[in-house]
Amino acid sequence: MQGTVDGFSYGLVTPVVAYFMACLGGALGLRCTTRSLLVASTWRAGWLALGSAAIGSGIWTMHFIAMMGFSVEGMPIHYDKALTFASLGIAIVMVGVGVFIVGYKGATGPALFTGGTITGLGVASMHYLGMAGMRLHGTIEYNTFLVGASVVVAMVAATAALWAAVQVRGILWSIGASLIMGLAVSGMHYMGMAAVSVQTHGSATGSPGGESAAGILAPMMIGPLCFLLLAGVVVMFDPLMVMGRPDWRDAQEAAELDGRSRAGVPRPRRAPDRQSPRTPQGW
Repeated sequence: MQGTVDGFSYGLVTPVVAYFMACLGGALGLRCTTRSLLVASTWRAGWLALGSAAIGSGIWTMHFIAMMGFSVEGMPIHYDKALTFASLGIAIVMVGVGVFIVGYKGATGPALFTGGTITGLGVASMHYLGMAGMRLHGTIEYNTFLVGASVVVAMVAATAALWAAVQVRGILWSIGASLIMGLAVSGMHYMGMAAVSVQTHGSATGSPGGESAAGILAPMMIGPLCFLLLAGVVVMFDPLMVMGRPDWRDAQEAAELDGRSRAGVPRPRRAPDRQSPRTPQGW
């Protein structure tokens, strides 16, 4: 029997909050990626890893906040804890692969295409692995066309976000890019949910197994939210990450100096400022 599916059980509350979380994770991740391009290679991996974890945590939290509004009439829904948190891991890892490709290869066409494709597939994998962790007294079926369209939306959105991250145009640019990224990720989620239909298996009595929604809600939300809060503190207390740089000159200079140091070539000394009188020795 066809079940009655409702994706907005709490009205606009869940989609609005979910969109905000997607934007927050995207903004933090984009600023970390931008920051990685302005430092020597020694620190680049750390900033890229922080950005990957922020984006992955943001989209994962967005997904499950949105899923709080998903219901099937007369049927309890539970979640398998292992698959639920596995979806967080795959989101962070695959987003990280895409971010690292662009972070080290730059905004070249092949790097953006490869990184955006992997990142987008990571977003889609997180979504459908999280759906695989749903437990209910029925069978979830998908519309193949809408599933494919949702994956394409995820890849296009990820490519656009990575392109925006390497533009290095300041905080306002990243905020605008994160708003677009949040809209695209949310759109991908609800397009994927529009592909869902549920065939119920008789009566909804009895527990289908797995962790209850109430039991998984606290650890599911508290961990990623605390991490995003800490990442936000890092962004707020790093002026370079907040303000960015107007162009690539400082980043290129840092890379050249780092390369000379590794090759054993002494760094050039800065010429003294002729306009300032030299301080006498001993003062």
